[in-house]
Amino acid sequence: MHKAGTLMNSYTAVGVLQACAELSLLKLGMEIHASLLKYNREFGIYEGNALAVMYAKCGRMGEALRIFGEMGEKDNVSWNSVLSGYVQNGLYEEAIGFFYEMLESGFKPDQVSVISIASALGRLRNLLIGREVHAYAIKQGFDSDLQVGNTVMDMYTKCFHVIYAERVFHQMPAKDYISWTTVIACYAQNSCHMKALEMFREVQKGGMEVDSMMIGSVLQACSGLECLSLLKQIHCYTIRHGLLDLVLQNTIIDVYGECGKVDHAFQVFERIENKDVVSWTSMITCCVHNGLLNKCLSLFTDMRNDNVEPDSVALVSILAATAGLSSLVKGKEIHGHLIRRSLITDGSVSSSLVDMYAQCGNIENSFKIFDRARCKDLVLWTTMISACGMHGRGKDSIELFREMQEMGLIPDHITFLALLYACSHSGLVNEGKHYLETMTSEYGLEPWPEHYACVVDLLGRSGRMEEAYKFIKSMPIEPTTAVWCALLGACRVHLNHKLGEVAAEKLLELEPENPGNYVLVSNIFASMGKWKDVEMVRTRMQERGLRKDPACSWIEVGNKVHAFVARDTSHADSVAIYTMLDEIMQRLEMDGGYVEDTRFVLHDVREEEKKRLLHGHSERLAIAFGLIQTPEGTAIRITKNLRVCGDCHEFTKLVSKLFDREIVVRDANRFHHFRGGSCSCNGFW
Repeated sequence: MHKAGTLMNSYTAVGVLQACAELSLLKLGMEIHASLLKYNREFGIYEGNALAVMYAKCGRMGEALRIFGEMGEKDNVSWNSVLSGYVQNGLYEEAIGFFYEMLESGFKPDQVSVISIASALGRLRNLLIGREVHAYAIKQGFDSDLQVGNTVMDMYTKCFHVIYAERVFHQMPAKDYISWTTVIACYAQNSCHMKALEMFREVQKGGMEVDSMMIGSVLQACSGLECLSLLKQIHCYTIRHGLLDLVLQNTIIDVYGECGKVDHAFQVFERIENKDVVSWTSMITCCVHNGLLNKCLSLFTDMRNDNVEPDSVALVSILAATAGLSSLVKGKEIHGHLIRRSLITDGSVSSSLVDMYAQCGNIENSFKIFDRARCKDLVLWTTMISACGMHGRGKDSIELFREMQEMGLIPDHITFLALLYACSHSGLVNEGKHYLETMTSEYGLEPWPEHYACVVDLLGRSGRMEEAYKFIKSMPIEPTTAVWCALLGACRVHLNHKLGEVAAEKLLELEPENPGNYVLVSNIFASMGKWKDVEMVRTRMQERGLRKDPACSWIEVGNKVHAFVARDTSHADSVAIYTMLDEIMQRLEMDGGYVEDTRFVLHDVREEEKKRLLHGHSERLAIAFGLIQTPEGTAIRITKNLRVCGDCHEFTKLVSKLFDREIVVRDANRFHHFRGGSCSCNGFW
């Protein structure tokens, strides 16, 4: 038509602009705009509205607002075009401001206006104004409109107000599958998992249409319940009804992972023909969730070999795996990848990097990442506070907490948990008690069992056993296993046998199927010399089919991780390792005055056998290997899955002095930085 020389009229311009808006053809839309200006035509209301919609849908809200301002005549379509444009572009605060401007100008919001503003308020979780908009919709009779009802229900869902959403649903005169999908999502997202499943059964009974979005919410409910049988039923349902698209397959991988069924997740993953970045991320996250950290790293390699570029979410999962493995080499590699991809500014990425470096024993790099972060949110502050705590820098944690408060950030339960943990591992008793009080009195946060466990641990580590026991008895909630576990560990360190027996009894009563509890109880009896009780506990473990995790230590040299168990002889350099251990022992006995403390051997054997058992502890093998394989003067970094025993702690202090090495040991409790014959923990571990 243009080539034929026929001039466009109002209908032509509006029609083409609508097409440009739907297809996001900004360049062509601007050409139409220029053409209208060229012929010096005054915009009618229809062309102005079409231009505003086109610019808004192409993400150019500035131009849309300019067109709106230049329009001589405006109707509800004009106002709604700009209002919905703000919402579509995620400018929710601006949408609210524009809505008030609309009211002040005398325009009466219609159903479309209510739908747009309710959508914005839901995303902002602004319940107060949301209720006002809902009240307006009721007064104007808009609440009977299906779309308005669905949007208001979704708004209440995002504001975590289940009762209001439920009420809207039941009062709707007509419901479509979107209504049912929204109410099921409301229940699933607000932990009303059984109600979500009941609603889904109602949908099935009514023979209504079911789509993949509804199934996604049902899967979320299965995840919340961690119910494998239900998950399998829904999985089969999606296959039978042909609903199993890529999004659902990825979600099913996630849920199988959350239910602890990694093999099922892998079966779904392997059947996906065209895996996207979400598929790979879901499988990697599944492995992280279930402790298969080495598998995460191999999946990451496979992902890149499959030419799938990882995004920030995938890289955060990989950082969690490298942190769990204390693999500093791999962590630095991922950090480099993030820098090259310019993803370092992402808030969750910064927090993950801080945590990764802290978990790998390099807290100096954690501070560098933290200091360089442009926008420090609560998660990043909490991660840094936690990092200092695990490295025994409790005073630094407190200073960070004070700085965070000065920035105006409000601490949550997790922040206080990290802070109390830091106080516990630095022996800051008065500070720990103060912050537990601050948590309730200043911030109105009810402590979790974990907070109480931290305080018990803090008092116990400091030798204030009776005070710790009185604190437990004064707790407003029933003490959990974590609380009794903290007390039991302190009883073993301070040889308080009476309270140790009380804690042991409570621990086995609360969690009779946890093998770790039996090991703790067995150890406390062994430290008392009650070998018959030790045998009784071990027999109970065998009868229940429970097994203790063997002690294991590992060290990363180059690009390879070398793992050792107690008295290990399977390593290729085993002969050299034991030769080095013998040399270390000779030097320690001659120059360091080292004498084995056999109290830490919890077996009823002769003294010489106890010494032999101590000499074969896994962390000593890793230290000897590190001395052989790493250049003089470099730090040796070791990770152990269990707590370092007192004798190995003393042994490592002396080795750090005699060989002039920094030795960083991460055990099940915390980090130990050994330098010049002393340790950063100062005896608190």
